[in-house]
Amino acid sequence: MMDPNPAAIGQNAIEHTAIDPAAWDGLVLCATCGVEQEDALTDALPTVCAICADDRQWVPADGQRWITVGELRAAGASTEVTELEPNLWAVRVSAGVGIGQHAKILVTGAGNLMVDVPAYIDRAAVDAVMGLGGLAGIIASHPHMYGAQSAWAEACGGADGPVPVYISEPDAGWLARRPANTIVWSGALRPLPGQPGLPGSPVTASQPGGHFPGSVVVHFTGQDGAGVLLAGDTVGVARDRKWATFMRSFPNYLPLSGAVARRIAGHLDRYEYERLYDNFSGVISSEASEVVHRSARRHADWAEGRMDHLT
Repeated sequence: MMDPNPAAIGQNAIEHTAIDPAAWDGLVLCATCGVEQEDALTDALPTVCAICADDRQWVPADGQRWITVGELRAAGASTEVTELEPNLWAVRVSAGVGIGQHAKILVTGAGNLMVDVPAYIDRAAVDAVMGLGGLAGIIASHPHMYGAQSAWAEACGGADGPVPVYISEPDAGWLARRPANTIVWSGALRPLPGQPGLPGSPVTASQPGGHFPGSVVVHFTGQDGAGVLLAGDTVGVARDRKWATFMRSFPNYLPLSGAVARRIAGHLDRYEYERLYDNFSGVISSEASEVVHRSARRHADWAEGRMDHLT
């Protein structure tokens, strides 16, 4: 665990109620996608994870497997919290399960927002996030990123109860475990209680769809005044970071249509953004809007047959 630099978080640290990590030990996760399930003591687990049975994911050849947070902790899972840029942090899990997403913590004067959720929770990570000022909200870009969101909402909650968990209305049917403070939304959302968020702009979420019908992006203004987009899997950053991609399924290599790629790029035009982060380590560090439009045009050209002469 890499603790956030105390000089960086300063007075943001807040008191929170200590929770015995054993309280999370029984939380059941799908070992393939890492999404939390209902309490196995009171509700029978399904034969197969619905998210993994969908064509965007996969069920292992040897069948469905469930695992608990306690089993992961005993096997050596750990967390690391690192700064990506001023006011933006990543939470990564080592020796965990699931897709391996890097959750983002957006730190603002109006409260902090977790964008995408780790498929694990431990005391070290909770303490680090609370040291950054806690959480005023949690929002996943799409159902693959629900992770252990109920546990995180409870661990970072206060006297008023668990942190609000914002669920995109078109995708709410994928919830296998409903957080206690669930807020279902559609269209556009300002998920933090105060305005503005970071200097110059509120924090705004919207639903361009694509990877899922309710796929979410979050926009804010960075400390340098540039717009920043947290895109989840809506826009995937290519290994050659001059390009991006638009996929229904990444592991099953199923692209979206050219029309949908162009629709996503057009939806994002409501924002000014120079940088773009996906839900892993991918980042387009400059001219991100131009990269997205250029990539949508290239995607459409290939998907619609205009490049077939090169095959």
